[in-house]
Amino acid sequence: MLLLHIDSSADATADSVTRRLTALFTRTWKAAHPAGEYRRRDLAAAPVPPLTAAYTLLGRRVEREGFVPPAKVPALIGTAAERREWDLTLPLITELRAAHTLLLGVPMYNLCVPAALKAWIDRVTFPGAFKDPDSGESLLRDTRVVALMARGGAYGPGTPREACDFQTPYLRAYFINLGVAPDRFHAVAAELTRVDVLPHLAGLEQRAAASHAAAEQAAKTLATST
Repeated sequence: MLLLHIDSSADATADSVTRRLTALFTRTWKAAHPAGEYRRRDLAAAPVPPLTAAYTLLGRRVEREGFVPPAKVPALIGTAAERREWDLTLPLITELRAAHTLLLGVPMYNLCVPAALKAWIDRVTFPGAFKDPDSGESLLRDTRVVALMARGGAYGPGTPREACDFQTPYLRAYFINLGVAPDRFHAVAAELTRVDVLPHLAGLEQRAAASHAAAEQAAKTLATST
């Protein structure tokens, strides 16, 4: 059982709510699964390089061949630039394919996900990487995805800015489209995390504390389940 932990917050300090939530999940998961394997990527400390033209050229060649599995991609590489792109991409694909649980720390930046996480998503989504070449079924159908999120304001159901949440719907649509079963995707958000610094949020301190406490409890509950 492998837990793949990915943080994407640009804030590497204790001020990061998502880093605190993913750390809580990780501690709880390790205690509940002492024999489990754990891997972590910090996308702020070690960013995934953005895609280049060589990545897209190689991807289109793979598509024309019928979405071959990763093991057969090297035979289709035509240039040194394509080789570099594949060498950057394959380790990310391999990690995700091996994961039983993918844990994501995702702050809301400008109504959506951080660019650091989007770069990881763009690179890992290589044609055919998560399809069984024989059955066509998704190799991620049993993978569990837990997205622990933070928002400076309030964007949950029933709030005035609910329609501005492009974070949760994007992540859910992306992973389900990638082949994760809908009931294996879990999104948890701590809201109003900037209540202590933004004047227009004054008076919402209790609501912010309740949201954060609920997110912590959800993180612990998900960490002990499979």
